[in-house]
Amino acid sequence: MGAPSPTIQIPRWIQLVGLPVLLVLGFLLAGTLGHVLFLFLTASVIAFTLNPLVRDLTRLKVPRAPSVFIVYTIFAAVVIALLIAIGVVAFDQARHAAERIDVYVTEESDSGLTAAEVDLDRVQAWLDDHGLEGIRVRAQINEWLDSLSAGDISGYAQEAISFAQGAAFSFVLLMFSLILIVVISIYMLLDMQRLERSIDARFPPHGGAPLTHRIEGALWGYLKGQAILSTVIGTSAGVGMWILGETGLVKGAAEYALLFGLWTAFIEVIPYIGPWLSAVPPVIYALFVDPIGVLWVAALFLFIYQVEGHIVVPNVMASALRLHPLLVIFGLLAGGDLYGIAGVLVALPTMAGLRAIWGFFRPRVALEPWGEGTPDVPVEVELQPPEVEPPRAASGRR
Repeated sequence: MGAPSPTIQIPRWIQLVGLPVLLVLGFLLAGTLGHVLFLFLTASVIAFTLNPLVRDLTRLKVPRAPSVFIVYTIFAAVVIALLIAIGVVAFDQARHAAERIDVYVTEESDSGLTAAEVDLDRVQAWLDDHGLEGIRVRAQINEWLDSLSAGDISGYAQEAISFAQGAAFSFVLLMFSLILIVVISIYMLLDMQRLERSIDARFPPHGGAPLTHRIEGALWGYLKGQAILSTVIGTSAGVGMWILGETGLVKGAAEYALLFGLWTAFIEVIPYIGPWLSAVPPVIYALFVDPIGVLWVAALFLFIYQVEGHIVVPNVMASALRLHPLLVIFGLLAGGDLYGIAGVLVALPTMAGLRAIWGFFRPRVALEPWGEGTPDVPVEVELQPPEVEPPRAASGRR
């Protein structure tokens, strides 16, 4: 064990003036230079996440620059392969689902009714049989279904194509931002050793883990916990939808169980909000193919939420973040307000890294205490000797 870490005491005037001014400047910078800060923040998260792998390669006598190139190439290949695999599966099953929904709402049977109208008649009959004649959903929904003709759907497709063409400029900006993130993170990885030496020289670990190692451990802990959580919840959703499809409770759900599972695993990255968003596509699908099946889908995801909230999250994510739920919600809202969906995705790893930084500097920084009243100041006081009464004359009496 080395010597205790030196303590940096922050004077009271800095606490009173400097810290509030620093917070205001940080808020103004986040608003004016938000995009730049987001690029560097994202690049920092990637650099600190990949640095342990680069360090392991350098221990095998591989120079720093080739180690960065090898690790980053593997990282990029894995990310691209996952995106391609998920995109192919999602596109294929989404196309089949769209065709199925199109047939469901537009193709008429021998009776002159579509499958959607037949199911709607069944729902209306069930409502009438149970004394709910006042709920007249049949006419309104039939009118809406009649508007969904093949021509209207084609019109919607044309509008989607026009929107995609208008979003081409945004896509170009996105690719430019991704390239900048890659370049910045590579430079950070190349200079990480210099950064570690400068931090260790100013703030020695003294027997504990260095600051950079703590940040890396916090990020890897979050990534491992999130991977386990997404895998468990996504698999549960996919298997559950497959069972509903095989048992006939939700027609055709087994064909798209993989798509629903992938969506649930992906959206689970967003805490608190993600679990609710994960149920939206299965509910919409069940609403089209079998309205009664919506109840089974809702029951399935309600069960998954209970398992997630009471078993998976407390045992997996509690040790990964170790943050109060209010701080997590604040970080998510702040990230979403500043940077949108990308900010929400980066918020939690950033907070995990900030927690590691706080844990490192907390014993090294102290605030000058605010005592009650004014501090003790020595005051010179002149003391006068006490007056001595003169002795009385002795009387003759005894």
